[in-house]
Amino acid sequence: MESFWEKLPRPFMALAPMADVTDPAYRRLIAQTGRPDITWTEFVSADGLFHTREKKGMQDAENPLVRDLQYTEGERPIVAQLFSSNPEMMEYAARYATELGFDGVDINMGCPDKSIEKQGAGAAHMKNPERAKEVIAAAIRGTDGKIPVSVKTRIGYNKVEYQEWFPHLLSTGISTLTIHLRTRKEMSLVAAHYELASEIVSFCRAQNPNVLLLANGDLQSVAEARAKAAEHGFDGMMLGRAIFGNPWLFNGESPADHTPEERVRALHTLATYFSELDPSKHFAILKKHVKAFVSGWDGASELRAKLMETTALTDFQSILNNYLKEPVENR
Repeated sequence: MESFWEKLPRPFMALAPMADVTDPAYRRLIAQTGRPDITWTEFVSADGLFHTREKKGMQDAENPLVRDLQYTEGERPIVAQLFSSNPEMMEYAARYATELGFDGVDINMGCPDKSIEKQGAGAAHMKNPERAKEVIAAAIRGTDGKIPVSVKTRIGYNKVEYQEWFPHLLSTGISTLTIHLRTRKEMSLVAAHYELASEIVSFCRAQNPNVLLLANGDLQSVAEARAKAAEHGFDGMMLGRAIFGNPWLFNGESPADHTPEERVRALHTLATYFSELDPSKHFAILKKHVKAFVSGWDGASELRAKLMETTALTDFQSILNNYLKEPVENR
């Protein structure tokens, strides 16, 4: 089966999945301002999709999990990231993602969140490789060969142990492995281990040369990502936190390349999409973007303070509207 992976440029640039950040609203803005080569959704609970399956059809719009899986054609190729430790539920969710038209399914096996690990999912999979393989096999069954299955994980749990962990993954039939170059214990508190990157790539190629390899961790720009891909031999690179306040990231641009008005207008567009796509979601999530978008110019702190004091999305949008209407000399 030829998949979209074979059609991507090398090295390809990917948008990382980040909970309450790369939601449908922000992904839509990114797709319109600086589209990556491939996009991941936020991770979605396969168990939740399974337990709310009766809500499919006319009730989909009422299901927040289904709303998290909204996407536009401009985001393609787009991969639905799922998490679970239950093979039955993963198979169901992978089948559902296939029905929704996603280009691929990715399984999160690296998230260090304690609530996720208590379910045996995320980084907890590293403690139970046999169950991890069962979950991957279930996802492959669910997609029925129509779209590829991939995995995102870390280089170990309490220590660097990719040589013990990765062979389990590389033997399963996954198409792609995204490697966060930190252990679960390290969270994001230390620098990503790019000093190990070349040996990790060589190890993985020897295990299974057909699996594409992406790196994730600390990448601040497309230029840096391309340089590290060339240095270490990755097929692609995944950028995450650098997207804060910079929907132009994948165009090779930074916030400094844009005027305050352009940055505020981008935040205004994000707020509009947020209200349209998931009006029931608490708009405090939207506030996560304020500091990143509104900083670095005279008057930014005052605008930022006003936005953070709002208690309703309509007030938030009104403040942005007023700022954009006010003459530059009066700001």
